[in-house]
Amino acid sequence: MKQVAAGVYQLTIQRFVNLYFVETDTLGEWVLVDTGLPGSEKSIIAAADAHFHFGSRPQAIILTHGHMDHSGSALALAEHWQVPVFAHPLELPFLTARAVYPPADPTVENGGSLAFVARFFPPQSFQLSSVVQALPADSDTVPFLPDWRWYHVPGHAPGQVALFREKDATLLGADAFATTNHESVPSVLLQRPQISVAGAPFNYNWQQVRESVQKLAGLRPVAIGCGHGPAIQGAEATDGLQKLANFFPMPTYGRYVNDPARLDVNGVAYLPIAPDDPMPQRLTLALTGVGLLAGAALLLVLQRQRRRKQQTFPTTDYVSSRRFAVGSSR
Repeated sequence: MKQVAAGVYQLTIQRFVNLYFVETDTLGEWVLVDTGLPGSEKSIIAAADAHFHFGSRPQAIILTHGHMDHSGSALALAEHWQVPVFAHPLELPFLTARAVYPPADPTVENGGSLAFVARFFPPQSFQLSSVVQALPADSDTVPFLPDWRWYHVPGHAPGQVALFREKDATLLGADAFATTNHESVPSVLLQRPQISVAGAPFNYNWQQVRESVQKLAGLRPVAIGCGHGPAIQGAEATDGLQKLANFFPMPTYGRYVNDPARLDVNGVAYLPIAPDDPMPQRLTLALTGVGLLAGAALLLVLQRQRRRKQQTFPTTDYVSSRRFAVGSSR
């Protein structure tokens, strides 16, 4: 567990997914922000028991959005702790199994290692109807956290929210951006600090992504924790986010770059046609080539083994002729 700011602690699950324990104004009470991948609940419960006290439970769970690496363990934790789950209204279709998120775009420019991996991600949708409810529509205050405000920052997910505490300029940025180079799997796994674009293959509206980054940069945060990457404090946080906002690396091509998906309270309203993806064909050709090379290598090995046997053990005809020759000499 790493401290982001006073009363805010970052827990990294499986080396690349972050969630947050945020203390309330009441001693011993706290709120969980995001829940990691499916199957993370035991690690999260153990961390809560160690950090607070055995059997400790949050007042609520806040989901910044419903992607698998943020809501994967929400149901298991909510049922274990018997606490509510809150999310933005636009996330509810995807958290109640009424809709599936737009498919990833592995063809987007500068998608990096994540673009290749995105081809194998399953469709994302969860059934949390028994525990999830919408964030209050008449207030931007975070439930149970009166010092915090939530900001709607779509583009990566339609109802994505970031959380901000003004009194010390602490920002939990979700996947509006990342605090590591999200295009590089090694950087993510090694937690190298660098404010950058988050989840490029999963961004369905790039204009909204840029506007969300600009909105959050305007808050001038001095302590930042995001869904991926280490916590960053001080000038590195403030100036790094402002630099990303000022020089946002808008991709020049990709499925959603010039024709974004449109989403509403019912889920996906419009999807642009997917561009040709040459990678599967290239991968097939590569695997075929590897298979042919492996087959040729195996054939060569078998031929060599056969020749060695022939050299070591004479054939039947050769042995018979030698016996005949010996008999004739007598």
